[in-house]
Amino acid sequence: MPIDAKHEDLQSLRIDRTERGTVNGEPPAWARRYIVIGIVLVAVLSLSTLAYRMLSRDVPEVEVARASAESSDVGGTVLSATGYIVAHHTINVNSKVTGRLAWIGVEKGDKVKEGQVLVRLEDEEFRASYEQAKGALDNARAYLEELEHGSRPEEIQAAQHNLDEARATLVNDKLTLDRTKELSSAGVVSRQALDDATAKFDSDQQKVNSLDKASQLMKIGPRPEEIARARGSLAQAQGLADYAKSQLDATVIRAPVTGTILDRTAEKGELITAQFASAAAGGPQGSVVSLADLNDIQVELDIAQSDFARLGPKQKGIVTVDAYPDKQYKGEIAQISPEANRQKATVQVKVQVLNPDEYLRPEMNATVKFLADEQKSASSKPTGAFVPASALRDHDGKKIVFLSFDGKAHMREVHVLSQRSDGFLVDGLVGGESVITKTPQDLKDGDTIKVKG
Repeated sequence: MPIDAKHEDLQSLRIDRTERGTVNGEPPAWARRYIVIGIVLVAVLSLSTLAYRMLSRDVPEVEVARASAESSDVGGTVLSATGYIVAHHTINVNSKVTGRLAWIGVEKGDKVKEGQVLVRLEDEEFRASYEQAKGALDNARAYLEELEHGSRPEEIQAAQHNLDEARATLVNDKLTLDRTKELSSAGVVSRQALDDATAKFDSDQQKVNSLDKASQLMKIGPRPEEIARARGSLAQAQGLADYAKSQLDATVIRAPVTGTILDRTAEKGELITAQFASAAAGGPQGSVVSLADLNDIQVELDIAQSDFARLGPKQKGIVTVDAYPDKQYKGEIAQISPEANRQKATVQVKVQVLNPDEYLRPEMNATVKFLADEQKSASSKPTGAFVPASALRDHDGKKIVFLSFDGKAHMREVHVLSQRSDGFLVDGLVGGESVITKTPQDLKDGDTIKVKG
């Protein structure tokens, strides 16, 4: 067979791989592109899923509040501070004696006048002690008067009569004795009769001498020393009677000043003590009521030492309370503490409310805006923003807040201008920012956040 014929036969037996979609055992270019694209898509989807899971697990949820623009010197205000309404003088009314409460005539909130009876204690024992002391006093006084007035004429006359009678008896005894001696010498009477007559005469002689001295003392009167001793006894009895009377009077407790009852701490039947009160239930109470003059009230403030230089003695201010924000009261600095509080870095200041009314009550939250001098400008310039107390943080010795913007937390340094009961007036913000109020403690500047709600 010719060589050309054999070559054609071999060519007819070769497998045509182009018909199977491969070239030299490899897929075509279009197939390779689809494979690469598929692998890339699977990788991207896997990475996206992993990143979503990681980020959704670590992104903290936060709460935000809107910072409100305010002025730190509206109407010439140089400083705004918050504190509490307090009574200038609060009096705890105690008992001078220990006794059981028999009657109480006031309730919390009652208005009382100075000298009004508030409480009565059981007084039977005190009244008996006073009656006993008064009797001893009357006895001592009568004895002194007896000594000072001396003997009465009738007493002197009676003493003289007794003396004269004794002398007459003595004369008769002398005659009897003389006769008995004569009869005894004659042997008519016994020796015993003579002895009896002698003894009677000697006895009557002593009686005459005694009555004579008594009559003389009756005429002279008592000794000065005896009168002085009686006067001392009278003074002692007077002191005991006065003390017993004061103890009896102390069972009636009166209002020391005109004011309002702030608290009632005892009830009928309870033991009131003047010494050691007990905190245990049913134990003796140390006080009965507390009261204060609510026409004399102040605002107690703790001023930061960094702001203290803005204030001065007798500085004026405007007082407002949270309960009645539409009411304003005039105030004036009445007292500045002579020492600072080391722990809080503050100085206590008390502002006297010059025009109080029945709306103001002790322990109310109050805000005082201290006014600048009249010569200073009273223009209003927004110089800060008000933020809640929970938004302010300490960071490296500075005050900061975190702002929420575009899903990120941004740290902003601020300076506290004044403090109120519900937050702070700060500079460094202009108002309108979303400040973060509740967030994890480890939040950092630039962290991704999710706003709750």
